[in-house]
Amino acid sequence: MPDTSTGSDTSKRGTGNTGGGGGGARLSRRTVLAAGAGITAALTVPTTARAATLDERRLQALISRMSLQEKVGQLFVMRVYGASATAPDQADIDANLSELGVRTAAELIQKYRVGGIIYFTWAHNTQNPYQIAELSNGIQKASLDRPRGLPMLIATDQEHGAVCRVGEPATLFPGAMAIGAGGSAADARTLGRISGTELRALGINQDYSPDADVNVNPANPVIGVRSFGADPAAVAELVAAEVKGYQSAQVAATAKHFPGHGDTAVDSHYGFPVITHSRELWEKLDAVPFRSAIAAGIDSIMTAHIEFPALDDSGDPATLSEPILTGILRGELGYDGVVITDSLGMEGVRTKYGDDRVPVLALKAGVDQLLNPPSIDTAWNAVLKAVQDGELTEARLDESILRILRLKSRLGLFDGVLVDRKGVDHAVGTKSHLATADRIAERTTTLLVNEGGTLPLNRHTQPRLLVVGADPDSPSGTTGPPTGVLAAALTEAGFTATALPTGTSPSAATIDQAVAAAQAADAVVVGTYNVSASSSQRTLVDRLLATGKPVVALAVRNPYDVAQLPGVRACLASYCWTDVELRAAAKVIAGRVKPRGKLPVPVQRADDPTKVLYPIGHGLTY
Repeated sequence: MPDTSTGSDTSKRGTGNTGGGGGGARLSRRTVLAAGAGITAALTVPTTARAATLDERRLQALISRMSLQEKVGQLFVMRVYGASATAPDQADIDANLSELGVRTAAELIQKYRVGGIIYFTWAHNTQNPYQIAELSNGIQKASLDRPRGLPMLIATDQEHGAVCRVGEPATLFPGAMAIGAGGSAADARTLGRISGTELRALGINQDYSPDADVNVNPANPVIGVRSFGADPAAVAELVAAEVKGYQSAQVAATAKHFPGHGDTAVDSHYGFPVITHSRELWEKLDAVPFRSAIAAGIDSIMTAHIEFPALDDSGDPATLSEPILTGILRGELGYDGVVITDSLGMEGVRTKYGDDRVPVLALKAGVDQLLNPPSIDTAWNAVLKAVQDGELTEARLDESILRILRLKSRLGLFDGVLVDRKGVDHAVGTKSHLATADRIAERTTTLLVNEGGTLPLNRHTQPRLLVVGADPDSPSGTTGPPTGVLAAALTEAGFTATALPTGTSPSAATIDQAVAAAQAADAVVVGTYNVSASSSQRTLVDRLLATGKPVVALAVRNPYDVAQLPGVRACLASYCWTDVELRAAAKVIAGRVKPRGKLPVPVQRADDPTKVLYPIGHGLTY
């Protein structure tokens, strides 16, 4: 049964210190010392700028004092609804009761003794910086106040670009493919350092980033611009740089998705992808960034819910494959850090086995952390029963728990985990951080086509601009929408820009409206979003071109759009539709900065995908 023993009433103590000073660290230390009274002397170390670490003997002593139930819990990283660890809104309480069988994060920790929590925007965990910091404090205190309580790993997916959980006013950087277009390892490392510094100030100590997949399939529906590109050596360099940046800020980086998710046409959230690469191709392509991450000292690696017959012909997903995780990742690549599953709620890992078997098989394969199973009660009890029945040994659990505790120790979590408002104010969304993000973004915009010197536009001779195009929802808590951000940025650059959203599938009436509005403009900027051969976005662009007005196409997600727009005389790629990337693209369009990005992926011809229209490295400038 889950642990239901009583302890301190954290709901009466609030969600943590929100004032200045270091009192939070002292409270945390006292709690840890009380939990491990037998090794008090070993844990009593001075607080220094460099966090204390515990040696193997002391970590083993912690493990020896844990009950079997506590050990099982330590393996899980779980979602939970609510902006507070102890007093979430009623709707979040209801969601927790429905999905988790508990009311709050504190109750989840009390009942299952989970070792980590993952934050999601949709779970209402990341509303604003002070709230996030207080939620983190509440989670840590809920764990540390338990008998033999341990500090928690608090994680999120802060990839930047298309996938972010912590939005404004935190600093948001260009996504991976934009960084790939910039080609600067120094920028990738700076991104990791600044993002890590801000996450740590919010109490988040593990980031599921960077994406180490080599995206060689333009039709990939789940990776795409989340990858640094299609050149394994270039991806490897940027992965290693970002890893070093995050880990210099004492945030655990996570390379994903092993053994490589870059050549799929199926989204593993909803299906079961199969990678058809040979073993030789895997070595030359997919393995390269993961080897680089390991050499850089990566703290954790996330598995992929994909079938990879050349590496394991059993038909099991890599997450459940002992040949892949223990044989290759541990054995051949020599990795002994934490291995975490991708979410166990994804269809790719649930296709073959039931939810009670998946966590057990993952541990048997070599996994250490079990991320976000659909039912924590089903998964938790399945692992406990597997140990009680002898299918898993307690010693096997101890191996994973030792890796997890090593990670917590390296992150300095035994030396104080609570955060305060002063730290948030000093780190999150500072002017210098925001300015750095803008400068990095300005090095990423890629000019693909510029016939007849269409760009840059001239605010004196072309003062009136119409901005039309797709307005997908903001992926990372930025202000959006894209057409509005572009129009505002172009207006700031000296133009008079009007936004007219037309969507990803504009109707005939919408296209007519855009064409009519273009008559009063000197030039038109159209934002495109994953244009296909049958997309009405093509019709929109063709109709706008027929007006005779200068038309500038900006691909706001995949750069492959240019192949579907043969008539455009000016086309750029921003690789995402977040504010920081759109502002940079507007500066390029206005001639305020020169385009410097280079394609990190090839763009194939639309009429013959076997031929390359624009190769890796293509990029024009003024």
